[in-house]
Amino acid sequence: MKTIILSGALLMAMSAVARPQGAPTSSPQVEQRPPQDQQQQQQQPPPERRPTLGPSTNPPSLSGPRTASTTDARKLARVRTIYIERIDNALDEKLTAALAKIRRFRFVGERKEADAIMNGTCFDSRRLKLLRSEVYLHDQSGASIWQDSVRRPIKPPSIEVAATETADVIAAHLSESLTEAERH
Repeated sequence: MKTIILSGALLMAMSAVARPQGAPTSSPQVEQRPPQDQQQQQQQPPPERRPTLGPSTNPPSLSGPRTASTTDARKLARVRTIYIERIDNALDEKLTAALAKIRRFRFVGERKEADAIMNGTCFDSRRLKLLRSEVYLHDQSGASIWQDSVRRPIKPPSIEVAATETADVIAAHLSESLTEAERH
């Protein structure tokens, strides 16, 4: 108890000595603070601008993350006939059905009659429970026009269902790429 009384008396004596003559008296525990808004503005530095990679050139689509890329937009806009080579897990047949819904292309039975050739792979990994497909569209000389890479889970959906979903996603990506190519 004596310690508390002595320290209180000591504080009062120190404040009386430190206070200039004519200054208003106030209790030693109360300090004058700037208004709350000014105090917060003084403590918070301006918001830091973080570096970015710029605006997204491939925003996500409704059919999943955008994995398609157009190599030659002019050639893509001019493609009217496509020859689809055989692709594992009957993806070629499913692509033909999915792309027919777009009603943009005519499918030909011989490679030399086509404006573009579509080929690719459709690899199923039962251990990873994943169906990985890569599809390429190129012209008669072999120059790349467009490509897409899609991964779909398998088991619970069967490989056939996953391949059908893959074909639908690839068709949607190609349709979006066509729309972009025609705008330019």
